[in-house]
Amino acid sequence: MTSRVLALDLDGTLLTPKKTLLPSSIEALARAKAAGYQLIIVTGRHHVAIHPFYQALALDTPAICCNGTYLYDYQAKKVLTADPLPVSQAVKLIEMLESHDVHGLMYVDNAMLYEKPTGHVIRTNNWAQTLPPEQRPVFTQVDSLRAAARDVDAIWKFALTDEDTNKLKQFAHTVEQTLGLECEWSWHDQVDIARTGNSKGKRLTEWVTSQGLSMKEVVAFGDNYNDISMLEAAGLGVAMGNADDAVKARANVVIGDNTTDSIASFIYSHLL
Repeated sequence: MTSRVLALDLDGTLLTPKKTLLPSSIEALARAKAAGYQLIIVTGRHHVAIHPFYQALALDTPAICCNGTYLYDYQAKKVLTADPLPVSQAVKLIEMLESHDVHGLMYVDNAMLYEKPTGHVIRTNNWAQTLPPEQRPVFTQVDSLRAAARDVDAIWKFALTDEDTNKLKQFAHTVEQTLGLECEWSWHDQVDIARTGNSKGKRLTEWVTSQGLSMKEVVAFGDNYNDISMLEAAGLGVAMGNADDAVKARANVVIGDNTTDSIASFIYSHLL
């Protein structure tokens, strides 16, 4: 069956370690689009943190955000489908964060909220400041995440970071056991926590089906544990060379890393 859809993770896949798109990738994806492929971004990011890449790729499809928690329509500026975290579970998680002294960023509505500016927040904010104002993601410091959780319309996910990854692993395990939430690693020192059942693969399958297509017609590119669900669900799962071996093992093909022209090369040699 011929491929019709290219599903693309951002960080560690389409983006370089400096959070930029390679010119070769932009060119190859533009050619794929001209040849009739639909391109869709499938990311752990909030929709407010995708603007520059979405515009550079000149996309018109919705984006799958926060590891499949919701589907966002950039043209209409609205959420199309979503499975946010129930407030009661979010509040319990915040209590656990406080008691274990783990820092969390809460992704809500149109912003990312935090109490203390951790290294992760500072790094991302520094990146945000390099963008034009209309493309900057919204980071807001709040006195209490607990109070904020009750004021917002939707809580998409929590992103937790800690320099002590063993502590983070233990905490994620405790959260899964006690709250029954989904914990997925999206970076070497970041674990994302969302409603159980949410995944990139699930939301991508829903969208592909809504387009009258089959997952057999999808080529998915990813590099991290939160990408495994879509690499396995796609007709062809492509892992980056910089991915962990456990992620590579779940893909059909492994290409070069995210600093090389490997995505462009794959598109030209296999898809066009």
